[in-house]
Amino acid sequence: MMNLVSLLYGMAVYVFFLCTFVYAIGFIGGVFVPKTLDSGAPVPLVEAIVVDLLVLGIFAVQHSVMARRGFKRWWTRIVPPAIERSTYVLAATLALALLLWQWRPIAEPVLWRIENPVAVNAIWAIFWLGWGVLLLATFLINHFELFGLRQVFSRLTGREIPEAEFRTPFLYRYVRHPIYLGFVLGMWAAPVMTAGHLLFAAGGTGYILVGIWFEERDLVAQFGDRYRRYREQVGALIPWRKSS
Repeated sequence: MMNLVSLLYGMAVYVFFLCTFVYAIGFIGGVFVPKTLDSGAPVPLVEAIVVDLLVLGIFAVQHSVMARRGFKRWWTRIVPPAIERSTYVLAATLALALLLWQWRPIAEPVLWRIENPVAVNAIWAIFWLGWGVLLLATFLINHFELFGLRQVFSRLTGREIPEAEFRTPFLYRYVRHPIYLGFVLGMWAAPVMTAGHLLFAAGGTGYILVGIWFEERDLVAQFGDRYRRYREQVGALIPWRKSS
């Protein structure tokens, strides 16, 4: 019975995440959704900055703390290992939903406004390319394990999940963190860059750089010299590969 409950829990969390993430793409791009980075009633500048930094900070701290190996070892004493990842995804999605809900727009000043149709189309192409790179990268490393579904299905069927192997499929041969690269492209590719959008993009990029440092420390601890060599040969966010 508990195995079935775990499966239903994992599936519900995944659907919640998927809906929230798709909304977030529209929120950042200012398309398809009612509330975006730059929409909503204006508020005093100090209030907007404080609230926006606070929700960005909650999102960043949740990701950074709960993703760490030490936290997971402690956390799985309380939460069954099969639903640990789904619970992480739930917490991350709640943090993202809070950010989308409470974000305060800062419309002025406008840092840039691109009006040339060719340039605008090119920027939109980069925007959608970023989210496409992100999605593809999740499937290259096992999308369903990343978001907790493989774990709950394995618990239901009684199958063990193999130990993680160090692999560098396709995009990972040229950039160590294509998921983060997708985020960066999606956040910065904007025909109109308001102060609020800049705050979001800069804050998100800062979190990514800190996250890379923590994540790579864990990967070195897990894979040792194999990951150190990989780090020397492949760029973190800018795609490049050192010749052998």
